[in-house]
Order: sequence, then structure tokens, then C-alpha cells
Amino acid sequence: MKNIYSIRPKGFNIGNDVIYLGINHFIRMAFKENYNIISLPATGKYEAHRKAGLSSQTIYEVNQFGHGLIVGGGNLYENGELEVNPIALKALEKPMMIFSVSRGKVYNRALELVDRTDTMADEKLKLLHQYTDISLSRDKATKTHLDSLGCDNTLGGCPTLFINEIPQHLVPIMDTDKTDTLISIRTPTLMSIPVEYQYRLRDQLTEMIALLKRKGYQNVKFLCHDHRDIPFAASFEEIDYLYTEDVYTYLTYLRNTRLNVTFRLHSFIPCLSYDVPAIKISYDQRALSMLETLDMDDWNIDLLKDNLMVELEHRLNNLQDLETLKSQRQNGRWAELRNTMVENSEKFAALVNERI
Repeated sequence: MKNIYSIRPKGFNIGNDVIYLGINHFIRMAFKENYNIISLPATGKYEAHRKAGLSSQTIYEVNQFGHGLIVGGGNLYENGELEVNPIALKALEKPMMIFSVSRGKVYNRALELVDRTDTMADEKLKLLHQYTDISLSRDKATKTHLDSLGCDNTLGGCPTLFINEIPQHLVPIMDTDKTDTLISIRTPTLMSIPVEYQYRLRDQLTEMIALLKRKGYQNVKFLCHDHRDIPFAASFEEIDYLYTEDVYTYLTYLRNTRLNVTFRLHSFIPCLSYDVPAIKISYDQRALSMLETLDMDDWNIDLLKDNLMVELEHRLNNLQDLETLKSQRQNGRWAELRNTMVENSEKFAALVNERI
């Protein structure tokens, strides 16, 4: 039995669990046999874990009991949430694959894209790639940055685009939890945007809800991806909210709505997979670049640079355009990304088998 270690985000965002399902799907297909997956947090700052990230304890355990190591997916390059011990990393004896990791910039007050203050240092990125056998960057911006550093990497996209391929664990939910619209929100103070845009967001959401109801979407609820979103969601007395820490319940909520209007990548991308109409509102390079990678940037709304209400109403009036965009890309760009994930997962499995 093979032991595959997975170093991944285990913070508050349920989107990380959706990515984890997607990665395991491709790895499972590549190995074509059963294996043990040992999942450890990329950082110990959210939990009382001494064993986290690429630490001396983790690398030692992987060398002793593991057969391969996967890092990702998630935003680990951009938010300082991957701990790396350079000495321990040099001692790694097993194949390592980075799968669907991103590095994105944020808007400053002048609406210029700039590095986050907690971005992983370039020297650490270069070091990490010295000991990586396979690196799949999630989006074009990440690939461009790694290319500029001389890091060998491939554009891989996000595995959640193919979440519909996974055997579905349908969770029974109440009819009252089936919605006309889910608005996947983010607490404004947790959004890396200028303060004036944070303060504006509450009024914009109120306008959005009114517009949706005028368009016939009467049962509107917020979807919280993170328990830190709950106080903001609860402050809207007229709108209920849904929250779950179970990834299958979360995906069931997405599959039981007529429309998802979302500030979150990992409700938008699964909705593309499930053929649930969705409208993406982006506010940083991570999301902007992911939509560009999927060739869906024409469907994207830039919160800071577009007229939100005008663009939202235009998309509501032209939801058929989304189906056209998807049908054009499924056998083009999306098929290319899927092939990249399949081929590199199989390469990783071959490396694991070679080094046993």
C-alpha cells in the first residue's frame, strides 16, 4: 500500500476542501489502485499542529513512511501559508508534485496590482522548485511569475472544473435550503481591497438583492465559505445565510440553486462543472487570472473597475451567453487543462512507482 502525503491549506475556507476533492480525483485515476492519503496542514497557524508544511517533522515522516508528496492546491504562494524549512526540504527523498497553487497580486488605492505583504519570497519559491519534480501552476499570472524566476512549471488550471466527474455524495437538504440565488460572499474586511470599496460593498449587496428579486429570483440567500463571514451575513436581517463545514453539503447547496452570484472562485468553478448558471465578481489578480486561464474573462465582473450593477444586470439578461461560452471551451481550453492534469498526475504516479 502506497502512502501519499498531501500538504494543503486547512484554514477556514471550504473552497480548500473542494480543491482537495478535485486533486484526489486525478491522483486516484493516475494510480489506478488504492492508496493511503495522509493530509497535513500547510501551516500550523490555524491549528495546534507542530507538524505542518514542509517542516523537519513532515519531511522526516515522508521519508520514513511515504512514497510521494503533493503540495496544494490553493493560494499558498500568495498568502504566506506554506511553511518551508530549507534544510529539511533538501533532505526530501520522495517525489514531490505541486498541484494547482497560485500567486496573485491585489489592488492598491491607485487600483494598481501589487504584491501582497505576505507573499512568499521569490528566493523561497526558487528553492521550493529546486526540489520539485512536477509543478502545476493554477493560473497564467502564477506561471508568468514562476517563469520569470526560472522555475520549471506548467499551466494546469484548477481541478474543481471537473468536480462533476467525481461520484457525487448527495446530501439531503430541506426544500427551504433550495434557492433561486446563492450569493457567495466574503466579509469586506477580509477582502484585500481599498477601504472605500470595503465600505461600499454592503450597499452594493442590498442593490444586488433588489435587482435579483426584480428579475424573478425571490428566494435569495447568502452562502458563507468561512465562519468569519457569518457576522457580516447575519447583519442583513432580511436575508438568510447558509454555512457548512461539510464539503458535500456545500456542493449540494450549489447544485440546488438556480443561480450563483459569487465573489468566490470555488463556488463559481464548480458551478461551471455542474452546469449551474453563475456570475463571477472578482477583486484580485488570483481570480482575474483564473478566469483568463479558463477563457472566461469576458464573463467576469471586476468589482473595482467595472460598474457592478450595470454589468450584473447585463449578465442576468444574457445568461444564455454563459452556455455558449462554456460549450465553446469544453472541448478546447478546458480539455487542454484536463489533459495536463491527467498527464502530470500519471507522471507523478510513475515517479512514485520508480522510487519504491
